[in-house]
Amino acid sequence: MKLVIIPVTPLQQNCSLLICEASGKAVLVDPGGDVERLKAAVATHRAQPERLLITHGHFDHAGAAAELAEFWDIPIEGPQIGDEFLLDSIPQWCRQFGHPLGRSFLPDRWLADLDEVTFGEERLKIRHCPGHTPGHVIFFHAEEKLACVGDVLFKGSIGRTDLPGGSYSQLLDSIRDRLFPLGDLVRFVPGHGPMSTFGEERRNNPFIR
Repeated sequence: MKLVIIPVTPLQQNCSLLICEASGKAVLVDPGGDVERLKAAVATHRAQPERLLITHGHFDHAGAAAELAEFWDIPIEGPQIGDEFLLDSIPQWCRQFGHPLGRSFLPDRWLADLDEVTFGEERLKIRHCPGHTPGHVIFFHAEEKLACVGDVLFKGSIGRTDLPGGSYSQLLDSIRDRLFPLGDLVRFVPGHGPMSTFGEERRNNPFIR
């Protein structure tokens, strides 16, 4: 499986393009904005988008999903239903932050803990990880030891919990009980900033130790 990270929006949100190298089928995880940049990246890598995946409902992670789903005629899957109120409010958040106006939407499929998503010959396992938002999910590829974790965990930091629906205790529980048991060697793409591993963060992240 091929991973391409495409930073989008002024918040430099990491949109992940995951490509099944056997088939060329692909998913975009968290297409938050910069529609033309995402279209260009897909074309450059000759990928065939099969679905859009959303970790959580904040505008910088989901703001371009409705437009791209319509353009490619593909479904949107995720987050968990607890983030419905955030998807509904995408236009308001965009206006508040001076972001190009994104559209609210309902996904074609809400995701739940231990669900699976497939594209081509690849398979992603879902873990529901509330705390940053109530309906936050992460996407885990067991064979590649790779996870797309949205805004749950960062290199040297953790997701903020002062936005609507946030919970500090839930966030720490999600990291300790849902992420770290996946293994120290798992590399993860955070919602913003550089990649790290769960082992590195378990040992050294000051917000978790």
